[in-house]
Order: sequence, then C-alpha cells, then structure tokens
Amino acid sequence: MILMEKKTINVITLGCAKNLVDSEVLLAQIAAAGHKVLYDSNEASDILIINTCGFIADAKQESIDTIIQAIALKNDNKIEAVFVSGCLSQRYREELKKEMPEVDDWFGVDELPQILDKLKLDLRKELIGERILTTIPHYAYLKIADGCDRQCSFCAIPGIRGKHQSRTMEDILKEAKFLVKNGVKEILLISQDLTWYGIDNYGKQMLPELSELLAKESGAQWIRLHYTFPTGFPDRLLDVINKYDNICNYIDIPLQHINDRILRSMQRGIGKEGTLTLMKRFHEKLPNVAIRTGFIVGYPGETEEEFEELKEFVAKSRFDRMGVFTYSHEEDTPAEKLEDDVPEEVKEERAAILMELQEQISYEKNQEKIGKTFDVLIDRQEGEDFIGRTIFDSPEVDNEVVVSTNGEKLEIGGFYKVLIEGAESFDLLGKVL
Repeated sequence: MILMEKKTINVITLGCAKNLVDSEVLLAQIAAAGHKVLYDSNEASDILIINTCGFIADAKQESIDTIIQAIALKNDNKIEAVFVSGCLSQRYREELKKEMPEVDDWFGVDELPQILDKLKLDLRKELIGERILTTIPHYAYLKIADGCDRQCSFCAIPGIRGKHQSRTMEDILKEAKFLVKNGVKEILLISQDLTWYGIDNYGKQMLPELSELLAKESGAQWIRLHYTFPTGFPDRLLDVINKYDNICNYIDIPLQHINDRILRSMQRGIGKEGTLTLMKRFHEKLPNVAIRTGFIVGYPGETEEEFEELKEFVAKSRFDRMGVFTYSHEEDTPAEKLEDDVPEEVKEERAAILMELQEQISYEKNQEKIGKTFDVLIDRQEGEDFIGRTIFDSPEVDNEVVVSTNGEKLEIGGFYKVLIEGAESFDLLGKVL
C-alpha cells in the first residue's frame, strides 16, 4: 500500500506498559508527518495498527480477537488497511500470515522503521525520545531497557524480545526532561527487569546511579520503580530511594513463589531464605516502604503443601499490594517440558484464596491510615469527588484515595494534603486540608 494523501491512523495497544510506550513513539512519528492520529479510538479511521501482546494465553486470545474485528471492518470497507505489530506478531508471524491473509502486513517488536517505511514515512531521528502521551497527562511510563537475560521457566519474553538492551543514561534523562516539560509530574520507570539495567552497556548494575540522576536532574516530582528482580537486587538502590524525596518509597518486585522446589524449577535464582533476607533488608533500610509483588499459583507439580507454604508467607509478610496469576503453559519456555498437572479449577481456587487473604490485609493496613495526612496526586474527577493516589500507589494497579471537597474544584494533576477519614479494602476516603 502506498500512502499518498494525509490519512487518519488509529493505533490500538494491547498488553503491558512497555507496549504502550512503543505505541506512543510510533504516534509521534506519524503525527510529525502530518497525519491525524488516534489512540484506542472508536472513531472512523483509514488505517488500523494493532500493537499486540503474546505473553500468555488470555493475552494472545485478546490480540487475535482484536485482529479479527479489524479484518471485519476492512471487509465492510470501513477501513483501508490493517497492520499488526508487537509480541504476538513477533512470536507467530508466519503462522498468522497463513491464517489471516486479510492483514496487510505484520511487524515484530523493535520494527518501528519498517512500519514507517510501509507508511511511506521516514524515521525522524530528531524525534527520538519524544512521544504522544496516551496516559493521563501528569504521569508517563519511561522504558529504560528492552528484552531480558533471565531464563525464568514460565516466561516467553526473552524469546520474543531478545536479550536485555539498556538505553544510555543520557538518552533516558533527555526523554525524562521532555516528559516533565510536557506536564508530566510522575515518571514510572519500566523494563522487563529494571535491576539489570546497565549490565550490557556499562558493565555493572546502574539502576541506583540512573535513579539518582533522574531524581536530581529530571524535574519529576515522583519517580516510581516498576518490575525489579529479587536475584541480585542492588542494595545501594535502597540508599538512593531513602536519600531522595522524589523517588517513591515503593518497590515493585514480583516474587512468584516462596517454596524452594518451585523457585528452583522456575529458575528464579533465589530461594526462600534469600527472599526472606531481602524482604528484611527492605524494611530495615526503608521502614515505611510499600512493597508490590506478584505470585503464580498452579505451577506444574504445585502440591497442596507447597501452596499452603505460599499462603503462610503471604499472611506473614503482609504485602501492601499484591497480584496473583494462575499458571499458563506457554510454548517455547523451559516449563513447557513439564506436565501442566494442576487442574484449572484448582488454580482458580488457589488464586481466589490468596486474593481474599490479601484483601483482608489491605483492609487492615488501610484502617491504620485513618487520621493520618498524605500528599495525594489527583488523577480524575468522578461526580463531586476527586480520585487520587498517595506516593505508595501506582496508577491503575494500586489503591486510590476518594477525596471529598465540599464543592471545591481541585486541579487534575495537582498535589494536595488529604486527611484520611475512612478506609475500605482498596480505597481510602479523605478530605483536603
């Protein structure tokens, strides 16, 4: 297809925040060429670009369903062309070409130049580090690396996105300053493995140095660290978090399990004792830290006793934030060789048990906040109330604060002192002082 006149191009993003950043970069390049860009829109468009996820079964199915819907629009002459990019395309490109010949072209990850070439556009290098933000304007994700060198048995990401590739600190700082200049107050650092940053291009873990650089020079009011890894967690990072008020006292560290046998099979590089030592170190160095974690239940061979060990660990650890995922058997992963022998209903039951336990823990922790005052960043308005977050909460995945104002108008993206007057399992209720 030759793109001659100006078009309306709609980019749909599925999956994680890393995909979202890729889409935002693409949108900036297309818009700079004079085309109208839409994002996850139901408006009429000429071209639809679907940035897919191919991580687990549910995500793959969502991507395929979205492509099928786009093909139907094309067959009804409502759009001219459908392009598919991202992880699903990277992982199954040849098979998908045969199954869905109506798609005009397929692109994998890191194929921005090829997408632009298909649109008859040149890559504008002067725009590197610039994006069209699709999040709420006052926060943005900042990808500091791509790919992953870990070999976790359940994870297909290294096979999809390849080896870990760190960006330079200079490029990251430049992008951070661009974001702040455009109204971003909270920057969320992301990559597949944040703590591995710098190993490839600096020869050592450089996340502490990068965090300090951003804290001192980016101008961001909040800097939040997502997706750290327990094995080899850099201890000096805790000192940096403690030193700078604009680095959120928040650690996102998916632990996946606590049983030694399962952790060995998962190839996590850390056991129960190492995990307990790490958690103790977090609380010693950062007494008020909020820890977000995640676990997988129903991993191949997980016995009732091993699940009970995990349940006991969750009960004792009292994490501030927690997600639970049922194991998904994925091709081209080390765990594919294992028998997926835990019935689906057992997986779901175990996930529900953990989440019910976490809901009670969250409720109790929130009750302790009643009568205290927190700085709250306002994200949106709902009716007469405003919805915001404390420094201990990341957007979309964590707790929120429902702020009553007695009719006073608050600024979206503004910071306010809020007195907590009530609490539910996943929400705080407060008023502006």
